[in-house]
Amino acid sequence: MPQLLLAAGALRGIQVQVKLSALVLLVPVVLAGCTKHDRSPDEIRQQAARATSTATRDAKAVFQGVVEGVKQQRTININRSSADDLKSLPGIDDAAAHRIVEHRPYSDSDDLVKRHIISRAEYDRIYGKIEAR
Repeated sequence: MPQLLLAAGALRGIQVQVKLSALVLLVPVVLAGCTKHDRSPDEIRQQAARATSTATRDAKAVFQGVVEGVKQQRTININRSSADDLKSLPGIDDAAAHRIVEHRPYSDSDDLVKRHIISRAEYDRIYGKIEAR
């Protein structure tokens, strides 16, 4: 008898699942029948223009992000870069940039600290963004 009750319960569960599945499948069909299919060419053009505008804006944002990422990964050669390029480094002002240029060449980027061109704190801010080639 318990097996019969289990089978009846399972059957009811299957019936509920079938009904829910049918409902889920029918809802999109009914909704599709309620939508407007005969859009004018102007409406289609406007929708395409909005989609194109959004895609263009998103593509520009992605491109800008890539450019910023490349700039952050780029290293500056302290033996060849101009004072203006050196000033683009965090914490390097006009005076520090000119000191770096005046005391070239460097065999290693750490020479900036060893030779007292910039402080350890300044060096720590630009570490990884400079190289001596």
